[in-house]
Amino acid sequence: MTLWMAIVYGIIQGLTEFLPVSSSGHLALLPFIYEFKDPGIFFDLAMHVGTALAVGITSIKMS
Repeated sequence: MTLWMAIVYGIIQGLTEFLPVSSSGHLALLPFIYEFKDPGIFFDLAMHVGTALAVGITSIKMS
């Protein structure tokens, strides 16, 4: 996976995480739409863990 592809995945994850639709679905469709090689389940898991950490840290700092 290139840095560019990781950035695109991160942007999609960040934009869709708080929508009332599955951000996992967007991550699964991204390789199909843009003809990326699917990075696999561990990359998706890392994206979700990173999102959860970011939200947790942000909520702690805001309280």
